[in-house]
Amino acid sequence: MPANSPSDSSILDQLSAYGHKKLVFCNDPDTGLKAIIAIHDTTLGPALGGTRMWSYATEGEALEDALRLSRGMTYKAAITGLNLGGGKGVIIGDSRKDKTETLMRSYGKFIKNLNGEFITAEEMGTNTRDMEYIRMETNYVTGVPESIGGAGNPAPFTAQGVYLGIKASVKEVFGTDMLAGRTIVVQGIGNVGEHLVALLRKENAEVLISDINQEQLTYVARKYKAKPIDADKIFGCDADVYAPCAMGATVNNKTIEKMKFAIIAGSANNQLKDEILDSELLLKKGILFAPDYLINAGGLIACYSEWTGFGKKRTVQLTENIYDATRSVIKLSKAENISTNIAANRIAEKRIADIKKIKSSY
Repeated sequence: MPANSPSDSSILDQLSAYGHKKLVFCNDPDTGLKAIIAIHDTTLGPALGGTRMWSYATEGEALEDALRLSRGMTYKAAITGLNLGGGKGVIIGDSRKDKTETLMRSYGKFIKNLNGEFITAEEMGTNTRDMEYIRMETNYVTGVPESIGGAGNPAPFTAQGVYLGIKASVKEVFGTDMLAGRTIVVQGIGNVGEHLVALLRKENAEVLISDINQEQLTYVARKYKAKPIDADKIFGCDADVYAPCAMGATVNNKTIEKMKFAIIAGSANNQLKDEILDSELLLKKGILFAPDYLINAGGLIACYSEWTGFGKKRTVQLTENIYDATRSVIKLSKAENISTNIAANRIAEKRIADIKKIKSSY
């Protein structure tokens, strides 16, 4: 990712640095909506990406999140073989206090005005009910409830992809993809994190869990017989796998120094604070990093299947490909002596470049 932060450069400079096509600022005083829609690339198809609602400290932070997340969606669709571009929406506000039907419907109107260039879905801070509100204003939305013809919550497929990415990584490091007896730290046990814990415990892995929501932490610990761990103890603990499933940038020069993990593989977007420097640090330390935008692609696959009219059987088939795709990235990383992140980027960028030869932007 580009090194500059929003405070370092102008908005147009940031668009150029990240390679974005379009940025839309949404403001509706009547409903309190303040949102940003970032469209990164539409070479492969319309930009599909979830909408995150978060209490950002500044608008600059919200902008940077939208830019990084939307770029990640481009690469996610490309490496997964989907005919989609990359986009992302962020709504500034506390999803527990500020979210209303009118706010979400107002946001839906802004999406409608993009005439299909951007299609949204749920993300952190939004849910299927919110997608239903957006659907009242535009058809360019996925992840709507099954009761009204949608595919429902894509989180189980996201978790399944991460689970397969973990297994592929464990296969590389330990020679077998069996998870029984392995210790895995799951940071963030929300919608995706809880589903992941369930899959890991089903295979008899020892699971340590951490979350800022104490009530959810207690619930998941009891339900799945997982062990709670304080957030400040995560990076110093002895475990085979670290699975970040909350906010990004938890993998950085400070945390890497403390790490004893053999593998990092989770659902959080943009896990590396500095994509280039941190991936190199992990490579030198011998920690295998499963690129986040590859192994967390199950949710995007589910939304793509809903949008194209594919059934769940096809969603399952495409999600299962994440195991082999992860193995391919690791193989290229070893052959070229490059980080797995760079290897994944090369595979994604090659597909975009190849398709660009035969079709113009959407």
